[in-house]
Amino acid sequence: MGRMTDTATGPVAAEITARLTTALSPTRLEVVNESAQHRGHMGDDGSGESHFRVVVESAAFVGRSRVERQRLVNRALAELLAERVHALAIVARAPGE
Repeated sequence: MGRMTDTATGPVAAEITARLTTALSPTRLEVVNESAQHRGHMGDDGSGESHFRVVVESAAFVGRSRVERQRLVNRALAELLAERVHALAIVARAPGE
């Protein structure tokens, strides 16, 4: 497997990492907690884990549009997005892009 970077360490970040790893077998995965940048803004639930950015590289994205790639990520994280994550920024690439 390629480079796996988990720059966020809380339970929600760990769950994001686990779900994306299971669903997409990424060759690169970065989960960045950006919640501190949104403290006091709408969607900040005080947990410190409400806003994330993910960078995912996976062979599952080969031949798929940007929207299709984002849908795959959103599908893998659907329950978290509905219940615990207010905002998610996605960078989804196929290997070599």
